[in-house]
Amino acid sequence: MDGDYEPVREMNIDEIHPRADQPRKRFEEESLQELADSIKEHGILQPVLVRPLKNGYEIIAGERRWRAAQLAGLSFIPVVVRDIDDQKAAEITLIENIQRDDLTVVEEARAYRRLADQFGYTQEVIAERIGKSRAYVANTMRILNLPEEILQMLEEGQLNAGHVRPLLSLPSAEQQLAAAKEIAENKMTVRQVESKVKKKQIKLNIPPDKPVELIEIQEKIQQHFATRAAVTRQGKGGKIEIAFYSDEDLERILELMGILE
Repeated sequence: MDGDYEPVREMNIDEIHPRADQPRKRFEEESLQELADSIKEHGILQPVLVRPLKNGYEIIAGERRWRAAQLAGLSFIPVVVRDIDDQKAAEITLIENIQRDDLTVVEEARAYRRLADQFGYTQEVIAERIGKSRAYVANTMRILNLPEEILQMLEEGQLNAGHVRPLLSLPSAEQQLAAAKEIAENKMTVRQVESKVKKKQIKLNIPPDKPVELIEIQEKIQQHFATRAAVTRQGKGGKIEIAFYSDEDLERILELMGILE
């Protein structure tokens, strides 16, 4: 706020809309209803931060409060209006969401990735801004190197971060995915997973390993593009798949390829 006083005003809830690139993709219904009940009794204690656009006002911080206010049947809510550019708005939204505890680990990792890709944040700067250690940020971002199907299992609550972190040490995406399915099907604890991976016992129903040279190529591609990649043989040919998680991530990868300048 640069030390300036920003007045709170009442605004019609229909004039306000959320950001399209909101990091949090899911809002837990039970938690939202609890907040709505609290708002009915006590009102909104912290104003929603918005910025003016041509078609109304866009939420920078406080989308959960806005959604709960709708559930509570409010027509007007308290807001602070701040005129800020696209980059600053995206940065504030990301930081505000990361500082909450209800992001999934995948949403959190993608938010860190976006801070790094879009705003040039180092892991040290991200850690400082959110009050976590650099190791925590690095380990969370590494989760994005897992296959997309595992990330989906995380999003759906079939697995948690403690389950999948040990899988990063497995040498191939096929092994990681087979192990993840075994963990979910057998409802294994985090301690059981850590023990089995350490003892190399999670190998049930795992397809044959890729040739070493393909694994090495795959790992080099992943390191170069800082994202999940897969290299597979198909007869004399094969295919290379490189994952991206946002439009900005795609542009970053294309720039590294020399396709965009």
